[in-house]
Amino acid sequence: MKVAVVGATGMVGQVMLEVLEEFNFPVDEFIPAASARSVGKQVSFKGKNHTIVSLEDAVAAKPDIAIFSAGGSVSLEWAPRFAENGTTVIDNSSAWRMDPDKPLIVPEINAGELKKTDKIITNPNCSTIQLVMVLAPLHKKYNIKRLIISTYQSVTGTGMKAVQQFENEKAGIQMTKEEMAYYYPIYNNVIPHCDVFVENDYTKEETKLVNETKKILNDQSLRITATAVRVPVQGGHSESVNVEFEKPFQTDDVKSILAQTTGVELVDDVKNNQYPMPGFAKNKNEVFVGRIRRDESAENALNLWVVADNLRKGAATNAVQIAQYLLKNNLIG
Repeated sequence: MKVAVVGATGMVGQVMLEVLEEFNFPVDEFIPAASARSVGKQVSFKGKNHTIVSLEDAVAAKPDIAIFSAGGSVSLEWAPRFAENGTTVIDNSSAWRMDPDKPLIVPEINAGELKKTDKIITNPNCSTIQLVMVLAPLHKKYNIKRLIISTYQSVTGTGMKAVQQFENEKAGIQMTKEEMAYYYPIYNNVIPHCDVFVENDYTKEETKLVNETKKILNDQSLRITATAVRVPVQGGHSESVNVEFEKPFQTDDVKSILAQTTGVELVDDVKNNQYPMPGFAKNKNEVFVGRIRRDESAENALNLWVVADNLRKGAATNAVQIAQYLLKNNLIG
């Protein structure tokens, strides 16, 4: 299998290489690609150094799969060029997610939608993936009416510049505005502002949570509102989720369903102070859920706490799992 990783030098790209190796994905020929300024540099994969090539050269190499993690503008320009050349693209950016002709895939939920003719497959937003991993089995059983989501998102979701800002502020190193990833300091602070603001005063991140969740769960009737907050954490994203169902439920049944859901790990033993936290989710591929309790202020409502490593299941792991599904089901080529 000839595999290209576009954006191989970035934060998600580096984790993508780790996950491909850990999952023992069959890579016969590896093609790392990146922007012009990175061409000629070396990246390590499976114990060997590989030279980064240009996007033009990567297209010409005709990989079987190209996994993109290089930003929306790169994906808009280059994903179709790979696809036209016969490559199946798995794109981690937001560029194609809401295109009705492009599948938005979390393999445990909706991989069955994939067809051999799908040449651009989209990876959902990091905060959406962990959310729907927990919600999908509950929606199937109880029919979700309404969701209220508050996210607490790691600086790693913004990228290397944000991690450097966090580390510099932690060390007391002064930075210019140009060097900062955020408008405000992030160390010892929380910023209720993830991505850019849109016309209705929500952020793009909050809009992704709404629209992508509806698309993945295949239910446009869902009523969803979200507030996304950046926090001084590097381990992963956390989410407080309030769910209102159409059908009555028992909390123990909810826990049982989630405990049996592939890719989800139930961590919910408050008597022994056991609950999900980003520090414990770091470098893990599962989605962790806990603090499950009935919302006593509303009928058929529930509170959940969901945590995952945003670079793993929120990005790289999900993309590689899509590639695994494509390979297993002969959907490449």
